[in-house]
Amino acid sequence: MKSGVYPAAVTPFSAKGEVDFTSIARLMAWYKAGRCSGVVLAGTNGEGPSLSAVEKRDLVKGAVGLADGLDVILGIATPSLDEAIWLCKQSYSAGAHAVLVMPPGFFKDAGDEGIAKWFEAVLNSSPIPVLIYNFPSRTGITIPAETMARLSKHDQMMGLKDSSGNIENIAGYANALQGTGKCLFVGDETLLLEALKGGWTGTISGAANVLPGWLSQIVLDWQSDRESAETKFAIVEPVLRLIRSCPQPASNKRILFEMGVLPSADVRLPLESPPIERLQAALEAVNKLTR
Repeated sequence: MKSGVYPAAVTPFSAKGEVDFTSIARLMAWYKAGRCSGVVLAGTNGEGPSLSAVEKRDLVKGAVGLADGLDVILGIATPSLDEAIWLCKQSYSAGAHAVLVMPPGFFKDAGDEGIAKWFEAVLNSSPIPVLIYNFPSRTGITIPAETMARLSKHDQMMGLKDSSGNIENIAGYANALQGTGKCLFVGDETLLLEALKGGWTGTISGAANVLPGWLSQIVLDWQSDRESAETKFAIVEPVLRLIRSCPQPASNKRILFEMGVLPSADVRLPLESPPIERLQAALEAVNKLTR
């Protein structure tokens, strides 16, 4: 899997509330122009829990045809083992590159052994490589480094994404996967520089919806000019914090609408599009960086 930036893409909707594939094509072109390596669909920023399994199947199938060289990854967040495996198979059939799988969040009282066995069941049945996703603030489940090390022994485990915001996981997960050749992606963009210092692969990022070029250039610079990467990160970090302070995922979609990238900022209930006043500081900061 390529290093770099993978936007956790918003899911644009038509006036009828259906997935808008014309706008998906515009997003793909926007990410491509920002030198992103790929895209993750139907994650938290993509309102994945509001999409049916059939919609996710159709989304990944349509997006692969529009990706123009971007690696396409489908986000899977369901406590149903059968549904998770079905979506893995559908993603493989669609030609996706990988899937990003959350633990079965409804079952917050499940022990580490049960969670490990659930993931092993997914890995054993999945024809497509799997990224394991740690996001305890959403799922209520923390995946320990020991479990990540155990899962990394499976050939179908491609790597992980960590959105915990816990800086200790930078070293902890890197040590757990050391020598395996697996990928490590940070979800909290404010930790991107620390992650790169720790040998991580890049970021799967909600803020990359609106700042794909900046984040991609930081990762690219890190490979050849670390001083430049650090300087760029110092510029963009306050903007990342402003973006993250706004309600997500509706805010990223609204900012893309205000920037003219998307024709609509509509989200599905129970989410609501935030008033522009709520986003003004973030929008102004983004505009200054992208002019």
